[in-house]
Amino acid sequence: MKLSEFVQKKILVTGGAGFLGKVVVRRLLKLGVPKKNIFVPRSRNYDLRDGRNIQRVFTTFKPNIVIHLAANVGGIGYNKENPGSIFYDNVAMGTQLIERARLSKVEKIIVTGTVCSYPKFTKVPFNESEIWNGYPEENNAFYGIAKKAILVQLQAYKRQYGLKGVYLLLTNLYGPGDNFETESSHVIPALIKKISHAVENNLNGVTLWGTGNAIREFVYVEDATEAIIKATLNYNKEEPVNVGSGEHISIRNLAEIISRLLKFKGKINWDSSKPDGYLIRYLNIDKANKEFGFKAKTKLRSGLKKTVEWYLANKKK
Repeated sequence: MKLSEFVQKKILVTGGAGFLGKVVVRRLLKLGVPKKNIFVPRSRNYDLRDGRNIQRVFTTFKPNIVIHLAANVGGIGYNKENPGSIFYDNVAMGTQLIERARLSKVEKIIVTGTVCSYPKFTKVPFNESEIWNGYPEENNAFYGIAKKAILVQLQAYKRQYGLKGVYLLLTNLYGPGDNFETESSHVIPALIKKISHAVENNLNGVTLWGTGNAIREFVYVEDATEAIIKATLNYNKEEPVNVGSGEHISIRNLAEIISRLLKFKGKINWDSSKPDGYLIRYLNIDKANKEFGFKAKTKLRSGLKKTVEWYLANKKK
């Protein structure tokens, strides 16, 4: 699809008021999509777990393109405590949205999946062809499997109905505007918040979950947005595509970098009774570059600096 054609489309962005969604909407506007051609359903008015609300959205707005970012998701502690609602909410939203997109004859639907869908024991870097070769890590399985079910539905609908569906497997997101809520935040905002609290209160140490030995990959939110736009414009195959940064780091080293950025001088203690999740998790990102020309631009240290600065400027809000 040419950019000149794309900016004329009516685009539905579920989750468009969330962390990633806000950045996607800003990017659409910057590209030239008129504000009136972007619709962001808010949960207080459109609970997307209810198919009647999805039908209302499509009847009222009549989108040409759907970017599905809405999800019930959190960090490892949140996932462990809420497996039922996480599974149901994500399946209910995704499967009904895709069905309504089919019935409404949308031109294309883009769905963001998760690295949590990969099997617990997968050779690193994770390759898209390995996604069905085992059960996900237990604490993240309910979210990961719910999102994988949506991948299957997209593939089935393309084969039977010709619905164009793109599925992107995102690694851990971070950046300014992230979710810093204690109960549901992911690792980077959780570390920033906890270490910042220690600095403010002159604490001698902080205790963090796990051993610190787990290895993760993180992608800056602006880069993830660029991948979504590029895939929307240039990718039409049914196979999923990994989206990551190409960098990986241990949680221990990540905590040390954040400590330096926040000027924390205390001791970092590790509570090994808490889960690490996957021990090693990072992606093979060659396919995204080959298929639609995506390559992350933001280095981890630069992205962390921007995220810490944003948090310090906005934490009282």
